[in-house]
Amino acid sequence: MRLFFLKLILFAFFTSGLSQEILPLKSRAEIIDKIQKDRLDNLLPQLMSKSNLDMWVLITREYNEDPVIKTLLPPTWLNARRRTILVFSLDKETNIVERVAITRYPFGKLIPSIWDKEKEPDQWKALAGYIISKTPKTIGVNISEHFALADGLVKTDYEGLKNALPKNYQTRIVSAEKLAISWIETRTDFEMSLFSQLVEITHSIIKEAFSNKVIKVGQTTTDDVVWWMREKVLSLGLDTWFHPTIDVQRSDNSDLYAFDGQSKYDVIQYGDLLHCDFGISYLSLNTDCQQLAYVLSPGEKNAPNFLNEALDQGNRVQDIFTNNFKLGVSGNETLSKSLKEARAEGLRPQIYTHPLGTFGHSAGTTFGMWDSQDGVPIKGDYPLQLNTSYAIELNTKVYISQWGKDIRVMLEEAGFYGENSFRYVNGRQEKLILVEE
Repeated sequence: MRLFFLKLILFAFFTSGLSQEILPLKSRAEIIDKIQKDRLDNLLPQLMSKSNLDMWVLITREYNEDPVIKTLLPPTWLNARRRTILVFSLDKETNIVERVAITRYPFGKLIPSIWDKEKEPDQWKALAGYIISKTPKTIGVNISEHFALADGLVKTDYEGLKNALPKNYQTRIVSAEKLAISWIETRTDFEMSLFSQLVEITHSIIKEAFSNKVIKVGQTTTDDVVWWMREKVLSLGLDTWFHPTIDVQRSDNSDLYAFDGQSKYDVIQYGDLLHCDFGISYLSLNTDCQQLAYVLSPGEKNAPNFLNEALDQGNRVQDIFTNNFKLGVSGNETLSKSLKEARAEGLRPQIYTHPLGTFGHSAGTTFGMWDSQDGVPIKGDYPLQLNTSYAIELNTKVYISQWGKDIRVMLEEAGFYGENSFRYVNGRQEKLILVEE
C-alpha cells in the first residue's frame, strides 16, 4: 500500500506541469532509500538463491568503490567510508538475507554495523569471525575476467579476506559474477515506475534542444546545442553520464557522422537532418537516447517524404530486432537472427544495443557493437533475462537519391524486457522532430 501511494505521489508530481520538474534532493534521497530497501528485501534473496551463493562479501575503500557498492551507497553518502565491508547471508530455509556491515559506521539506514572496534580492533578478524559464525558453503566475491562491473574487488582486499580466513574457508571463496550481473541488470517494478519519467524528461530536453528556442539557423553550431544541453541538465539539478553529441547529415558532400571529425562543429542550416545522442542520470537510473530532427526551410511545413520514409526503415529494424527478444537466448543469437531478417528485407542495419539502468553501459546481455557485427565474445553469449532494461541502439543506411548519398538513421531508446515480452519504456521516435523558425 505504501509503495502504491508513493507511485501516486510521483505520478502527480511529474504530470502536474512540465516534465522537467525535478524532485528536490531530500525527496530524491527518500525515494532512493525506498528503491534500495525494496531491492534488498525482495530482489536480493531471489538472486542469491538463483546464483547458489550462501554469502556475498563486498569490500571496497573510499574513492575506489566497487561498482556494486555504488548501487548500494546511501543517498546521503557520496562515497564509501574508510574500508567498507558489507556481508549478505542467505538463510535458505526462510529465504531471508541477513545484511550487515563490518564498518566503523552503519551503512545508511538499511545495513547496520556489527563491528565493535573497541572489542576487536582488527577489522579483518571481525569479518572472519562473522563469516565463520554463518558457516557458508560458498562465499561469493566480485571477481570477473570479462565483466568489469562484476570485478570490483581489488587485489589488496581479496588478499586481506583470504588471509583472514582459515584454510578450510579460503577454498569456499568463489566468483559472484552471476550475482553481481543480475543485481545490476535486474529492474524492480518500483524502478520501472520511475524509469518512464526519466525517459520523458530526456525526450523533453531533446525536443527543446531541437527547437527555435535554441537553434538559430545559420548561426547556431552543433557544438552550441551540445553545451546548451549540458547547461540545461545542470540547471535542472541533474547529471549526465556522458557528453552529448549533435551532428548533421545534409545534401552536400559532407561525410557521415562518425567518419567526419569536423561534422559535430557544423553550423546548422536549413534542410539539415540533425541527430543527437543524449542521456541523464537521476534517481539512481540512467537514460540513453538518440533522436532525429529536420530543419524546415522557409515555407516548408514538413520534412521531405524521403526522410520520413528513411525513419520508417529505422523503425522497421527496431521492430525486427525487438521481436526476436526471447528469454534465455544469447545476445549473439538475437543479433545474428535480426541482421539476417533485416537484410532479407533489403535493409542495411547495424545493431549495437547494450544494457541500461543503474549504469549507462551496464552489465548484462550485449547485442553487438558497432564494430562487432558478427557477435561479441562472452558478453554477447550472456542469455537474455527477465526484468532487464536496454538502450535499443542501432542504425540503418538508407540511400537518398535526392541527395545522391547514403545517410544513417541512428536511433536509440530505452526498452524493457519482462514476462516474455518487450516494450519501450516511454515510446520511441516515429516522426522527425521539426525545427522551424
